[in-house]
Amino acid sequence: METHYIFVTGGVASSLGKGIISASLANLLIARGYRVTIQKLDPYINVDPGTLNPYEHGECYVTEDGAETDLDLGHYERFTNIPTSQKNNVTTGRIYLDVITKERQGYFLGQTVQVIPHITDEIQNSIKALGNTGNFDFVIIEIGGTVGDIESLPFIEAVRQLRWGNAGRTVIIHLTLVPFLAATKELKTKPTQHSVKTLLEQGLQPDIIVCRTEHDINESLRKKIALFCNVEPQSVLQSIDAKSIYDVPILMYKEGLDREVLRKMNIVCDKEPNLDYWKEFLRKLEYPKHSVTIGLIGKYVELNDAYKSIIESFTHAGVANECKVKIELIHSEHINEENYQQQLEHLDAILVAPGFGTRGIEGKIIAIKYARVNNIPFLGICLGMQCAVIEFARNVLKWKDAHSTEINPDTPYPVIDMMEKQKKISGMGGTMRLGAYPCALKKGSKAFTAYQNENIRERHRHRYEFNNNYLADFEKAGLVATGINKSQNLVEIIELPSHFWFVGVQFHPEYKSTVMKNHPLFVVFVKAAMQYKSGK
Repeated sequence: METHYIFVTGGVASSLGKGIISASLANLLIARGYRVTIQKLDPYINVDPGTLNPYEHGECYVTEDGAETDLDLGHYERFTNIPTSQKNNVTTGRIYLDVITKERQGYFLGQTVQVIPHITDEIQNSIKALGNTGNFDFVIIEIGGTVGDIESLPFIEAVRQLRWGNAGRTVIIHLTLVPFLAATKELKTKPTQHSVKTLLEQGLQPDIIVCRTEHDINESLRKKIALFCNVEPQSVLQSIDAKSIYDVPILMYKEGLDREVLRKMNIVCDKEPNLDYWKEFLRKLEYPKHSVTIGLIGKYVELNDAYKSIIESFTHAGVANECKVKIELIHSEHINEENYQQQLEHLDAILVAPGFGTRGIEGKIIAIKYARVNNIPFLGICLGMQCAVIEFARNVLKWKDAHSTEINPDTPYPVIDMMEKQKKISGMGGTMRLGAYPCALKKGSKAFTAYQNENIRERHRHRYEFNNNYLADFEKAGLVATGINKSQNLVEIIELPSHFWFVGVQFHPEYKSTVMKNHPLFVVFVKAAMQYKSGK
């Protein structure tokens, strides 16, 4: 079967859920037995989201091969259980960088380099390269932003060109908003009509329109949208508000999104998707037998998207334990020596989140001390692990001014420091340890109990490491390194064996948790919270 391309555009407003629709469609096609991948085309000029503030763009997701990507790639992996890569996220910045690099190297033989054909050709090459990489049946391409945005025009034009060259093997899905006016108690289709008109002006006719809505769209409204937007009535589908993003694949199956896509491409598939596992996941999510409250301590808690993968990992781990995980987002800047007990005493477990920079560090350290002293289950991720090391150094080893050289370059006890070979590298991205690295686990440790494996691979995104010059002092005092990157002799996991459940990891386990494969560390952490709660 030749590779088929499904393009997902958005209209009227941003944040309608193009990523969830794309991931849900991929889920349904995979359940039918097809090979599917998803690509995100982002119109911003940053080469990747790696240097973007979380307030700007939410979480930066990291792939196995070390690509810093849009957070939608996390949804793609969680819904499909298929790892993504550098090729799955393409930005305007990346396209222009590649074209300009080629021009400087003489690739274009002195031609005048222009948006058409050079930029649009490079976009098409990025799309086709992903399709050819894994011999996929379908590549679903989500175009970021909203139709009508000036920055998305080259992507729309590239899709127009690619469609002409792949007759019968492309489908365009347009996700649009059908707002409900409370004053008149009616759904309005005019924004959708204008959105499709804008798309038509740019040379694209949608094949399927998915209407994001708070209320059911009746047959009359579907026919009206079909009439004014040049699509068949059966190609007008609704995406109604759901209790959980994980309900969307089932809702889209009931709407017939996957069937309509196959029909538009004249593909006959008699096999219905096997959604038994997904339905069982939703049943457990809807009817948990237990509940726990876990505090997520971070400095971006005003924005859920900053910790999207962690929050979703708790959903997966909660289902695995048939437990409702109530996540309490607590701003680390608001924790101090006067109020920490009031803020933390009701929690069944504490997770200290990753991040960069000095803001909120002391609040994280106070929260870790509270968890350590009171035997409360604790998980520290990346900077959270580093803060656990600093806290132990200060309060157990009595090294009062112990710190990370990221925060205090002049600390007399640099228990967290940059590797020597990294110090010679310039540029923000160059010093980062990115992507999947191996880790050897110590038998009998809590990490080994979780993974049930001596050798694991986890994804990283950080610059600073545990300073091995102090390892002997830490282990003598009771904080043990239970996970090591042997090739570089780097500490990946620290634990307190004397504690009920106290684990810090230098990597990001949240990036590898999916519906089909819940991450073992989160599963056992939630289980520890349940045990702690029952023993209160």
